[in-house]
Amino acid sequence: MAQKGVLLDQDQFCCSICLELLKEPVTIPCGHSYCRSCIQSCWDQDDLKGVYSCPQCRQTFTQRPTLGRNNILAEVVEKLKTGLLPSTSSLCYAGPGDVACDFCTGARKQKALMSCLVCLVSSCETHLQPHYNVPGLKKHTLIKASSQLKEKICSQHDELLKIYCRTDQNFICYLCMMDEHKGHETVSVAAERTEKQSQLGMSQQKVQQRIQQRETELKELQHAVESLKLSAQTAVEDSEEIFTELIRSIERRSSEVKELIRAQEKTQVSEAEGLLEQLEQEIADLRRRSTELEQFSHTEDHIHFLQSYRFLSCSGISSDIPSIVVHPLQYFGEVNKALSELRDKLEDVFKGEWTEISTTVNSIEVLLPPEPKTREQFLKYSRQLSLDPNTAQKSLSLSEGNRRVTVEKSVTDSNPDHPERFAFWWQVLCREDLSGRCYWEVERSRGTIFTAVSYKDMGRIGRDNNSRLGYNDKSWGLEFSGEGCYSFRHNNLETKVSGPKSSKVGMFLDYKAGTLSFYTVSDTMTLLHKVQTTFTQPLYPGLCVWNQGDSAELCQL
Repeated sequence: MAQKGVLLDQDQFCCSICLELLKEPVTIPCGHSYCRSCIQSCWDQDDLKGVYSCPQCRQTFTQRPTLGRNNILAEVVEKLKTGLLPSTSSLCYAGPGDVACDFCTGARKQKALMSCLVCLVSSCETHLQPHYNVPGLKKHTLIKASSQLKEKICSQHDELLKIYCRTDQNFICYLCMMDEHKGHETVSVAAERTEKQSQLGMSQQKVQQRIQQRETELKELQHAVESLKLSAQTAVEDSEEIFTELIRSIERRSSEVKELIRAQEKTQVSEAEGLLEQLEQEIADLRRRSTELEQFSHTEDHIHFLQSYRFLSCSGISSDIPSIVVHPLQYFGEVNKALSELRDKLEDVFKGEWTEISTTVNSIEVLLPPEPKTREQFLKYSRQLSLDPNTAQKSLSLSEGNRRVTVEKSVTDSNPDHPERFAFWWQVLCREDLSGRCYWEVERSRGTIFTAVSYKDMGRIGRDNNSRLGYNDKSWGLEFSGEGCYSFRHNNLETKVSGPKSSKVGMFLDYKAGTLSFYTVSDTMTLLHKVQTTFTQPLYPGLCVWNQGDSAELCQL
């Protein structure tokens, strides 16, 4: 009898052949015990060899041992069955949310530790032993117990999903590869995982680089804010000292100057502090994203990894916050200089100088985003764009990847109707909408091209100007051809533009500033035309071609 409070491990009283509780237990000379029927069946197969061995320790016997009943084991096993002895096996039963062992019998099954991707079964510690001991099973792939093994089986062929079809971006079995996926680009799941793992590493590297960049910008901006506050305080103190020497009429101006400085300080500090908060949040998000990618990169389940990868990798590391460029630390110094020069002047002279003072104060900024000058600087704001087939007029043909558009009237019948499609003009818009600072390029392959931006609610039906790029108040664009002729058009107003010949035009949008600029792209960037307005909706790039065979392409930057 077991002492009170002592738990017996039920697995110790299981036959290593049938893996069940011993039935009529017998003990052989080496000391191991088995069910009588199990060891007899095992040795019946050894009769032809004339040598008998223990299935566990492999000790051999030249004569078949006589089997005697182990009465003590039989009594313990019987009490375990009837529940008279406590057992530790109850601690391993599968509960809600656990994966149950596929081999355990009875109403309650033990909790599975591992799942086999070859056998497609989940096993508890006891039933997992053959995968560690049997040579043929050692080669099987084991993963942490999973309840999703059925998802790894082909529903059509009941085969393991070991292949990844890159053409259809789906998991398939060997039979699928020889049937409906024949001729497709296929690789093993492990190979696809390896490639995606490499891409994940590159994403992690980019995140780390972005973190370093943003941390540097954060420090510069913090320093600039402190310098701005110090400069503002100095300017206030100097202005007070100067204005105490002036007559009462000038003291009134002193208050106005003080208010201007404080207002500008408040405006600039408020803007900078708002951006500081966004930068700190972005850095925190990037760090969290880096941690998630690191944890995800160690996922053992290839299929779970690939199923989740598209959602994790779609999530980009792009930011609505442009790179931060801090204005040189001058701030209110010029204000103090202007005030000092006024100290000995009369009120009538001061009135003439007031405009200069207020303008100088209002021109002080913490953030000064520079206008790009070189192509390298423009490319920092580059956007990868793709044409939207649903907007393309029916006579237009889009290349694979939806970057090139060509007039081919023969494709008219293959393009179905769509509410976003241009009905008459040979035009197409991009899928992506633009805001903030963005740069992209269009290359003319043949004919005359019109590159433009428009609001999404621009007209699509009919031949009138409401649905024609550049001919309404919802679109802006530039026409260019191989002869070096350029013309800007908005709201049906045309502006002729001169510039060097180029097959490639670059467009730079500063949405917040309300500017849209067109450049010829070569060794140098030549400004063709610049729009100054106020944009009220997100903008969608678009292309328009004039004649049969004309073609243009969004450049890969």
